[in-house]
Amino acid sequence: MRDLPPLVRAYVQAAQLKQLYRQGWLRRDVPPNLAESVAEHTFGVALLALFLLPQFPHLDAQTVLSMALIHDLGEAIAGDFTPEDAIHPDDKHHREADGVRAIVRNLPNGAALLDMWERYERNDTPEAQFVRQLDRLEMALQAFVYERLLHLDLHEFYQSAAGVVEDESLRALLETLLAHRNA
Repeated sequence: MRDLPPLVRAYVQAAQLKQLYRQGWLRRDVPPNLAESVAEHTFGVALLALFLLPQFPHLDAQTVLSMALIHDLGEAIAGDFTPEDAIHPDDKHHREADGVRAIVRNLPNGAALLDMWERYERNDTPEAQFVRQLDRLEMALQAFVYERLLHLDLHEFYQSAAGVVEDESLRALLETLLAHRNA
């Protein structure tokens, strides 16, 4: 692959997210043929951002959408870890940072993309905090879909989301899901 242009190499590496299935769903009896990939999750987070950004005019839309698209990029190389995995958060961060770095290093805007990912990871800007909440809200929405489709009890995913989703309007969406879980 070294003889390919950097953009093609980066795309091929990032495209691995399409075949990387979210381990949390697989571990909760979602069949592999229905399990969400990391790429599908990323799409869901970006779509939520697009839908919700008009309600958050104080946020920089380009930054939010960029963070939504890049937030799990390192998993293309590092893999998808869940809280159940015996991996220290610092080790997870370093593995994912190495993955992002490997994918974007030869792109003209590679340093800016790595910086964007690092800002998301630090969670120290309003945009990063918003995307982190969308990440968990998307997970809860997907749990809602799986519960209806497969008749599973995925309460722990809602609890995980509830621990992160703090914005009043996003929290209202999460509470609506909770109210309709068994309807």
